Amino acid sequence: MRRTISISLFFIFCFFTIGVAEAQVSGQLSPERRAELERQLQDVEKQIADQQKVLESRQKESVSLERDVAILNAKISEAKLSIKARNLTIERLSDEVKQKTKVIGGLSDKLFRERQSLSQILRKTDEIDDYSVVEMVLANKTISEFFSDIDSFKSVNDALQTSLGVVKETKGETEEERSTLEEKKRSQAELLHLQELEKKKIEQQEKDKKTILSLSKGLEKEYQKILVEKQLTAAQIKSELFQLVGSAAIPFETAYKYAKEVEVKLGVRPAFLLAVFREESNLGQNVGTGNWRVDMHPTRDQPIFDDLTRDLNINPDTVPVSKKVWYGYGGAMGPAQFIPSTWVLYAGYSESSKGSGVWTYNSSKDRIGELTGNNPPNPWNPRDAFFASGLLLRDNGAAKGTRAAERLAALRYLAGWANASKSAYAFYGNDVMEFADEYQAQINILNR
Repeated sequence: MRRTISISLFFIFCFFTIGVAEAQVSGQLSPERRAELERQLQDVEKQIADQQKVLESRQKESVSLERDVAILNAKISEAKLSIKARNLTIERLSDEVKQKTKVIGGLSDKLFRERQSLSQILRKTDEIDDYSVVEMVLANKTISEFFSDIDSFKSVNDALQTSLGVVKETKGETEEERSTLEEKKRSQAELLHLQELEKKKIEQQEKDKKTILSLSKGLEKEYQKILVEKQLTAAQIKSELFQLVGSAAIPFETAYKYAKEVEVKLGVRPAFLLAVFREESNLGQNVGTGNWRVDMHPTRDQPIFDDLTRDLNINPDTVPVSKKVWYGYGGAMGPAQFIPSTWVLYAGYSESSKGSGVWTYNSSKDRIGELTGNNPPNPWNPRDAFFASGLLLRDNGAAKGTRAAERLAALRYLAGWANASKSAYAFYGNDVMEFADEYQAQINILNR
């Protein structure tokens, strides 16, 4: 019995699939809601700018109890406003994540239906291919019916090519949307983590203010006495340990020596470099207690880490890395807390062939080893770590030496170039610069 072909059914199926899918992905954020979020954010950012002016004005005054309490109050107010602004940004990101999830769902449904359509077309094509030309001629009563079947075969093939094209296009759109969604989720996670850090900072500032008030009991003379007693001598600074999570404690004297070496070769200010190290050591609460097989990104970082530790003759299962946290992967290495995929950009490693997962060391491309003489460099070696951070910070613009350039370089160190100028990340840059001021005061004593 001769099998028949219904071309119309396939075209109806294909167009219905596309129409339904497009209808599902057309949703967008409410313009009113987006406008309201933007208005609130602008208002809060204006308040932050006002508090910054108050802070800068107070910092220019001579040291006094009133001045220091006012500074702490301004910092606390600014931090609380930053949290409020970041919450608005997080809310907007949450809405966008939901929308992207819907878009991906619609595209996935579209891809599923197109594949079903493709399967049916392929089955029909196979049915036609089962016939020889002679069989098709003998199966038809007239020449016109024979050519009609040939036209049907061409139509099925055309439908097949169309469906293949739609599948390919939809797959590409889906991957693009997934990539955008992952970036938004990553940004959201970073902001949530910064919220936690800034809340802790506020708690510490509140304690500092309480300590000042309780120690002085409102007496300026007593407060000035406390300030004098807290001035560190050069000997005290040299004995102070510069704690770096994930490595053995480095004496301040040694850390400062490495920082000065970096300054000579790369032009990055020692106090600023020390401040970045201090901030980085506080960013991961479980730094140095993780395992690469559990806490490190499986495709981006694990293959690099495996080859890196092999070259350094280090057991990858015993060397510490940062522990995975709820908002993403860990795997940061050593005092500077570089992840493997960032470390290789400076340490002379490259993938043998794209996607191979095999990473090979090339000393001629090793920017860290060129400066330290260690080939290959070791992320757990403090001196290598200092030069690696110095290279990254110089690439980020820190060698310009201005306060604005250093602050921006620190923000790029944390969030990359794309996010560095966003107000939601300002807290990190401000924190680093405060630490830099603290270290610069200590260094000034050393240089007397």
